[in-house]
Amino acid sequence: MEENVRDVDTGSEAGREEALVGNVNKLMVTPTGYTGVSRKSHLVFDACFESGNLGRVDCISEFEFDLFIRPDTCNPRFRVWFNFTVENVQETQRVIFNIVNFSKTKSLYRDGMSPVVKSTSRPKWQRLPAKNVYYYRCPDHRRNYVMSFAFCFDREDDVYQFAYCYPYTYTRLQHYLDSLERRNLDYLQREQLGLSVQQRRLDLLTITSPAKQKKLVVLTARVHPGESPASFICQGVIDFLVSQHPVAVILRDHVIFKIVPMLNPDGVYLGNYRCSLMGFDLNRHWQEPSPWVHPTLHAVKQLIVQLSQDAVSPNLQPASNICITHFIQ
Repeated sequence: MEENVRDVDTGSEAGREEALVGNVNKLMVTPTGYTGVSRKSHLVFDACFESGNLGRVDCISEFEFDLFIRPDTCNPRFRVWFNFTVENVQETQRVIFNIVNFSKTKSLYRDGMSPVVKSTSRPKWQRLPAKNVYYYRCPDHRRNYVMSFAFCFDREDDVYQFAYCYPYTYTRLQHYLDSLERRNLDYLQREQLGLSVQQRRLDLLTITSPAKQKKLVVLTARVHPGESPASFICQGVIDFLVSQHPVAVILRDHVIFKIVPMLNPDGVYLGNYRCSLMGFDLNRHWQEPSPWVHPTLHAVKQLIVQLSQDAVSPNLQPASNICITHFIQ
C-alpha cells in the first residue's frame, strides 16, 4: 500500500511518481493508511535549496523511512550525495532513515564515516555517532548497499539538516572570495575566468608578490561536486598563502599561484555528486573540452595551455616548472 505524501503549502496529496521528479519540496509523509489531519511527528522533508538532494521518501512504518537520492542531473548513474532537511518533528521522536539507492558499493561509510547533522538552534555541523550508523547489503533492495542511521529529535521547533558530508556551497565560496577582495591585498588578484552553462562565475585567484623568474603552480578544486572536503582544503591553502606567515611570504616571493576554487559550480549548486548540469563527469573531458558543453573546463585548459606556451614572460621560468594540482576528497 502506498503511503500518503502531502504538500505542506497546499495541503493536497501527491502520488509516488510526483515525488520522484527532482528534489522533494516541503513533503509531508504520513503513515500508510492515515487519512486524518496532519500533526506533529508527521515529518516534512525538503531538499529544494542550494546543494540539496533528496528525490523520494517512502514511509515504512511510523519510525522508519526509506530515502532515495536524486540522481545527478542528466546522468542516472551517480547517486551518492544527499542533503536534506526535516521538520515538524516531535520531541523525543526516534526514527531510522535508510538511504537505499547508492550507486557505489565502496564507501567511506564502510570504514567508519558517518553523515553530518545540524539544526536551527545548533548551526554547527557535527557527525552522527558511528554506533548509530550502519552500512550493509540489503536483501529488500536487490542486495544493494544501504546506509541506515538512527536519530532522536529533541527540539520540536528546530529544523534538522542531514548531509552526506560537510556541504560547501557555491554561495559560500562567493561570500569568501568577496571578503578576500575587500581586504585589498596587493599580492592577491581575483578575476572571472569564465561562466558555467547556467552563468555562474568561474573564479581565478592569482597570489604572488612582484618579482622576476618565478615558478608557477596551478591549483583546482571541486571538479566533482560531492567532494566538498576539497573546498575546505582549498580555502585553507588560500588563507595560508595570503597570510603573513614567514613561509607564505617566501612562497609568494618565489611562486605564482593560480587557483580555481570551484571547477564545477553548476554541479555544486544543483546538489550533484559527480557531474555537471548536462550530466558530464568533467574530469573525463580534459582531452577535448567543449566551450559550449564544458565551458569551465575549456576555460581552465585554455589558461594552462597559454601559461605553458608563455615562455617569453619575464615573470615565469620555463614551462617545465609549472605544477598542476587538483584537490580531491
